[in-house]
Amino acid sequence: MDFNKVIQTNKQNIKSIIRLITKEDNEDLEQEVYLKIWKNSDKYKEQGSIKSWISMVTKNASLDYLKSSYRKVFQTSTSDDFVIDSIKDKKISPEDKVVSLERQKKIVNAINSLRPKFKEVIVMCEINGYTYEDCAKRLNCPIGTVKSRIYNAKKELAEKLKDLL
Repeated sequence: MDFNKVIQTNKQNIKSIIRLITKEDNEDLEQEVYLKIWKNSDKYKEQGSIKSWISMVTKNASLDYLKSSYRKVFQTSTSDDFVIDSIKDKKISPEDKVVSLERQKKIVNAINSLRPKFKEVIVMCEINGYTYEDCAKRLNCPIGTVKSRIYNAKKELAEKLKDLL
C-alpha cells in the first residue's frame, strides 16, 4: 500500500467526514486518522474498497473524538448553567413517575407484541447492545437479515408507539 498515494486520494473525503461528524475542521483529528490508517494498514483486507475502509476508520475516530471531548467539557465545565443544573432538585414528582412508568409499560408491551424474530433482534441489538455482527453470529443468519429485521421491527414499533413520539 502506497501510503502517500492513499492519503492524497482520500484527503478530501477524510476532511469531509470529520467536518460532517464533528461540525468543525480539525487538523489534529485528521492527523490521528492518518496515523490509524498507517498503523492498521496491515489489517486492511482487499475485500472491499480502500475508500470505504478509510471512511470507516475516519468515522470511528471522529465519533471517539466527540465522546472524549464531550466528556472533557462536562467534567471541567463551571459555567453558570452547568452549576445550576448540577444543584437543581433532582427528585421526580409522583406525577412524573407515574407518567414515566406508564410510558415504559407501553414500550415494553409494544416490544413484547412484536413477532418473535423481530423481538429477539431488537432486544439483542437495541437493549443488550450487541453489534449487528454479534447478533448475526448468535442467530446464525446473515447480517443483512439482522438489519432487515431491525428496520422492520423499528417500523412496527414506531406505528405502535406513535402516540409517544
